[in-house]
Amino acid sequence: MKRRSIPLALLAASLPPAWATAPSGHPKTRPAARKAAPERFYRDHPAAMAFADDLAQRRGLDTGWVREQIGRARRLDAAIRGVTPPPAGVPKNWAAYRARFIEPVRLAAGQRFWLDNRATLARAEAEFGVPASLIVGVIGVETLYGRHTGTHKVMDAITTLAFDFPAVHPRAAARTAFFRDELEQLLSLCQRGGIDPHSLLGSFAGAMGWPQFMPSSWVKYAIDFDGDGRIDLFDSPADVIGSVANYFKTFGWQSAMPTHYPVRFDPARLDLDTLLAPDILPSFSVENFLANGAVVDGEALQHPGKLALIELQNAGAPSSYVAGTDNFYVVTRYNWSSYYAMAVIELGEAVKAALQR
Repeated sequence: MKRRSIPLALLAASLPPAWATAPSGHPKTRPAARKAAPERFYRDHPAAMAFADDLAQRRGLDTGWVREQIGRARRLDAAIRGVTPPPAGVPKNWAAYRARFIEPVRLAAGQRFWLDNRATLARAEAEFGVPASLIVGVIGVETLYGRHTGTHKVMDAITTLAFDFPAVHPRAAARTAFFRDELEQLLSLCQRGGIDPHSLLGSFAGAMGWPQFMPSSWVKYAIDFDGDGRIDLFDSPADVIGSVANYFKTFGWQSAMPTHYPVRFDPARLDLDTLLAPDILPSFSVENFLANGAVVDGEALQHPGKLALIELQNAGAPSSYVAGTDNFYVVTRYNWSSYYAMAVIELGEAVKAALQR
């Protein structure tokens, strides 16, 4: 199928009513009621109102409408808690993180999703070069195949993080700028499409749909993969599959390249500090990788690109390590975490292996 380039206005108009629908599920038992803190609206936030005026002027939007939408947004404390870094000294635990996603419920749901969408996954793999297993892994980790797309008001979440991002975060200034850009994208999209921004539901950070795309990702990477003339990341598995594949391809996914290789160490030559210095960015030729005490075998010795030593800490136990490729780095562009990337990769591979038994 030939993919269409959909103008922003048409994309906005095509977004489905399901944007305003909360995911189904069993009700959770609520804790004992506590006295609610007074609601804080952003109409009383000078910087937010100044931003609204500037946005309206730059984007050619109705000033009153923009001020009303931002002004109606409420401070969402859950968003602030969600992006606040854990206290210093809290160890990361890959084994515990992995167990959250590589588990029976998600594996069974992944198999059903793959079987139900086998032809579409094969078509996406053929067109974009992105393995079906990776697409399945992403959707499973993000929302358990559409079961948990989020119940927070996107407008509240993004506005909160645009103007009250926690200062304790080491990248607070950059993240504030990011969320202000997302707020601009969201409002521009909604006004042109006649959508009430306050009807949209998503994660505590404002991500939406089965693949948890932020507003800018809807604009840049979402595609109509089922050919019905609109983009629907809430109710069209085909659009979800095609959009995830398009995301990775746009960020430089290389067909047939592994995401990582097994690695071990030669204690006599090991310079762990040097190997870990670039973090997840592939920076070492195979020759330099070996010279610093990393040991790889088989096809990894013929790897044409560069490698990174990926460390996955296991709390008090020894860390796990892999040699990450450029494709591993591409997976981290979806979520800037090596733990996330490995969970996505391993979930997809586990689902594939279960289907082949």
